[in-house]
Amino acid sequence: MKKQTDREQISKKRLSRRGFIRRSAGFAVGLGLGSAAPSFKWISDALAAFPVSGGYLLVDNKKCQGCLTCMLACSLVNEGAENLSLSRIQVLQNPFARFPEDLSLAQCRQCADPECVRACPNDSLHVDTQNGNVRRVDSTRCIGCGKCVDACPFTPARPIVNIKSNTAAVCDLCLTAAYWSEPGGPNGKQACIESCPMRAIAFSTALPVQTGDDGYIVNLRTKGWQKLGYTIE
Repeated sequence: MKKQTDREQISKKRLSRRGFIRRSAGFAVGLGLGSAAPSFKWISDALAAFPVSGGYLLVDNKKCQGCLTCMLACSLVNEGAENLSLSRIQVLQNPFARFPEDLSLAQCRQCADPECVRACPNDSLHVDTQNGNVRRVDSTRCIGCGKCVDACPFTPARPIVNIKSNTAAVCDLCLTAAYWSEPGGPNGKQACIESCPMRAIAFSTALPVQTGDDGYIVNLRTKGWQKLGYTIE
């Protein structure tokens, strides 16, 4: 009962903050609010006020060949094992669909209004303001409740529950990749990008359009791909 009461209090506090933000943000839409909050981003009707992430993964579904290299690399550098169930990026395959609907990449979007962060009952999933505002999980605080997975508006959900530790995990742009010698995060390298043989994943520091797939699915095909029968527009 005490845990339930604590969570209710946390929820009420968040609702109160959100209500305040809704009322005050009408005067500040977009990026840049002077020295007080230079990296805050309000979207639509001022639903959120989180610091925008310092980096984003963009994908080209038409360029992806479904080799799963990105998934294996992701699990290897983050968990020390090649296990598709531990990957924080997903390749979706539909053998009954025709190109280009037969393959799609599902990557964490580092949302401007991260519902997964809002849903976390103890702030283990948070915005790391010390490291480029990456959305990440503090595994030492995570209780494995799965609320972040349920809250994600995308299918499949971008956060996952680690089957080994029973704690949540989400793409943090390889910021905390313990089994990789390269520096990660917004100012470093990402294993999925480095390992993709087709160069179907790219990195961007610009905030993509937040509606649907706009901004996150891009065209990464060069003229050479036209010789293979692909459209390059």
